[in-house]
Amino acid sequence: MVRAGLTPERLTRAGAELADEVGFEQVTVSELARRFDVRVASLYSHVRNSEDLKTRIALLALEELADRGGAALAGRAGKDALTALADVYRDYAREHPGRYAATRFPLSPEAAAGSAGPRHAHMTRAILRGYELTEPDQTHAVRLLGSVFHGYVSLELAGGFSHSTPDSQESWTRILDALDSLLRNWPTP
Repeated sequence: MVRAGLTPERLTRAGAELADEVGFEQVTVSELARRFDVRVASLYSHVRNSEDLKTRIALLALEELADRGGAALAGRAGKDALTALADVYRDYAREHPGRYAATRFPLSPEAAAGSAGPRHAHMTRAILRGYELTEPDQTHAVRLLGSVFHGYVSLELAGGFSHSTPDSQESWTRILDALDSLLRNWPTP
């Protein structure tokens, strides 16, 4: 018997909430069934398996993050845009650590094609237009920014910066200043 009110969307949202509570790696169809007090089999008419559930959560998280990024970038350029997008990633990770982890989940080519992932790259490239970088330097800069944003946020979430001074916010601000300076003075080969 299928429980009334269960839909793929509702299960995805509940899975995203579960990821924020217990960690993305701990999300399974079985755990979600326990949350809804239904048999696991009841969920299989809505999601194929735990991999499908995780893919759906990843797609949701990528969409949420892209929506926030787009809103934050509106009307901004240069360092202001760089800081706005960086802060969106960091704030989202702090508010939704499980969903943020889901944004790193490897998607199938089919799922990736329909995801908000390309919007993230477009937003980063939009920031770089303010720095007048051309290819292939623009691609190098996209990779640099992604590495710094995700690397810093991941280390911070894991407690990597909580053991010393200065505080993490001061380092974050200085790193964004350094990135702005680097982008304005991009080295030529």
